[in-house]
Amino acid sequence: MAHAHADHHDDHDHHGPDKGIMRWIKTTNHKDLGTLYLFFAFTMFFIGGMMSLVIRAELFQPGLQFVHPEFFNQMTTMHALVMIFGGVMPGFVGLANWMVPMQVGCSDLALPRINNWGFWLLPAAFTLLLSTLFLPGGAPAGGWTMYPPLVLQTGDAFPFLIFAVHLMGISSITGAINIVVTILNMRAPGMTLLKMPLFVWTWLITAYLLIAVMPVLAGAVTMLLTDKYFATSFFTASGGGDPVMFQHIFWFFGHPEVYIMILPAFGIVSTIIPTFARKRLFGYDSMVYATASIAFLSFIVWAHHMFTVGMPLAAELFFMFATMLIAVPTGVKVFNWVATMWRGSMTFETPMLFAIAFVFLFTIGGFSGLMLALTPVDFLYHDTYFVVAHFHYVLVPGAVFSIIAAVYYWIPKWTGRMYNESLGKLHFWLSAIFINVTFFPQHFAGLAGMQRRVPDYAVQFLDFNVWSSVGAFVFFFAQFIFIYNMLACCYGWGGRKRDLTDRVWEGATGLEWTVPSPAPYHTFEDQPQIGDDGEPVKVKATKTAKAH
Repeated sequence: MAHAHADHHDDHDHHGPDKGIMRWIKTTNHKDLGTLYLFFAFTMFFIGGMMSLVIRAELFQPGLQFVHPEFFNQMTTMHALVMIFGGVMPGFVGLANWMVPMQVGCSDLALPRINNWGFWLLPAAFTLLLSTLFLPGGAPAGGWTMYPPLVLQTGDAFPFLIFAVHLMGISSITGAINIVVTILNMRAPGMTLLKMPLFVWTWLITAYLLIAVMPVLAGAVTMLLTDKYFATSFFTASGGGDPVMFQHIFWFFGHPEVYIMILPAFGIVSTIIPTFARKRLFGYDSMVYATASIAFLSFIVWAHHMFTVGMPLAAELFFMFATMLIAVPTGVKVFNWVATMWRGSMTFETPMLFAIAFVFLFTIGGFSGLMLALTPVDFLYHDTYFVVAHFHYVLVPGAVFSIIAAVYYWIPKWTGRMYNESLGKLHFWLSAIFINVTFFPQHFAGLAGMQRRVPDYAVQFLDFNVWSSVGAFVFFFAQFIFIYNMLACCYGWGGRKRDLTDRVWEGATGLEWTVPSPAPYHTFEDQPQIGDDGEPVKVKATKTAKAH
């Protein structure tokens, strides 16, 4: 029935997509924009990944091999900005664009034109940012945190950096507002808040975090701009300002930002594990409350990034204990995922493999985070490769693996074609092994005293760096298997037929599995209704498309 409606819908010119390039430029359809976000994110992952290879090639041996120290610092700065704001965040926004309307039972996001505008700000922002590589003085080299006074010594690239950050922030805020309005106002009848899929819940909370903290970052970088060009002294000590104030403002944004990059991952893993364990998620309500607790606590732990700046002892104790408290709701989540798998009828398709790797490796990142939370030992760890190892364990096997898992999980629904499972498993094992080869040795290098963001090192760190560099190169090139597998799905390479049923995965639940595969351009002609058990009711629903 839904298929017939969809076909009927697409016969009308104003419902089907435009043809050619203008379809992608003008589109307000959530699926098209989700696709654009994902393509953009993968492009940025590729660019940021190449920057990381420059870093690892230079660090393969002690001494200066390939690049000058100032270019090395540009690479470390740009790698982080591109990966965070161009890769991870647009990747999650792309998944939200595709899946949130389908999961809550509406045909599009609430503000489709703003959705289009929010996406097209991103190519403009990253054109500005990447163009700095070709400006006199080169790209920003003061670290992605943009600490003054160092960042104020940036050359012609400085205003490009600031305006690019503003455009990224505007894009994030528009996307977040859109998602909040859609989830709160356009859910299917009968879908109460505590019947929403966990991916929707995590994105609702993430969107509130974005709305709360992106303006803080905008304020901080605007103050930097006026310090450099308008003779203010917010962060300039000689004029009565305080560089440490910037760190407080930045990390008040920066720590919730860490959770912006991981909460949607929790939602993805909480969707995939029950499907392939063929069980309901253990402790759904506690997962929702744990997510909300993490979001709340993320606002009161920011200064754990600043234990070495000379804070009073009382502040150091407060931020130490508050940081350790975040381990409690995070532990609840890990326990619930393991309990969901316990005695389930598990199968190990590629999405499940990535989800299990997420749980295991993200937990390692959580443990090293607890170590960093302890003020006395943080004095030893701070600004060493131990910190680099910690946040890469959270962001790569955490955020990036979950984005990959989500694409494997939902691309059969998007395209109507199944990916190549053998290639998927090869991609998984290469990724899971070599991400550990890359980052696990960095814990030891950091504990032994190797500083981050330095292009040279003492010879005793040689073995750790050789392992890291080899792992990084293999991990990077393994991702081409993934790209090929996904493009083959999209374009039907290898004679792949669109022959999938509505419910692609046997244990899958949720509204997205009630529409045909591939999902029609206009998802729901009749809005579904949700019963008391949280499943869609098989009754004739009311028409929502009266305006048509």
